[in-house]
Amino acid sequence: MWLSAGPAQTKAAVLVALGMIIIIGSALGFEHIGGYAPCALCLEQRNPYYWGIPFIVIGAISALMKWPACIVRGTLMIAFLCLVATALIGAYHAGAEWGFWPGPESCGAGLTATSSNAGNLLDSLSNSKPPSCEEAAGRFLGISFAGWNVIAASFLSIFAYRGAFGATNAS
Repeated sequence: MWLSAGPAQTKAAVLVALGMIIIIGSALGFEHIGGYAPCALCLEQRNPYYWGIPFIVIGAISALMKWPACIVRGTLMIAFLCLVATALIGAYHAGAEWGFWPGPESCGAGLTATSSNAGNLLDSLSNSKPPSCEEAAGRFLGISFAGWNVIAASFLSIFAYRGAFGATNAS
């Protein structure tokens, strides 16, 4: 007999799915609307979200549809692993920004400014400087975007872990 996920798993799956979507949406918003160019480590921190969101969305839908608990718990575990991965990358990135250790030598994401004029495109490509992983693009309350990612991912990972391994009937 397949038991459906309990209220704790349903709440965790929905919360983690929404949280992951909000975090990556915020990062993309800061990039495309706010004009903050991401460095290579910024982009690396996004990959676990891109991998984990489809799974946790399936888990949230599974929980809401009362599908077997193993599906919901499995997707919560995948989300937990993705959140831990992005938190670790973020901690490395924040440490590089604070000068605790050097960033990667190959650091540089893309272009900070390019021309939309085709004739000037090659000039703008050669004159543009990619952002450095060792310089925070901005800080809010003294914490860089990488640092906020560590905080948010760590917070969400607790919910994912508790949902994956917690009691079914806990609320």
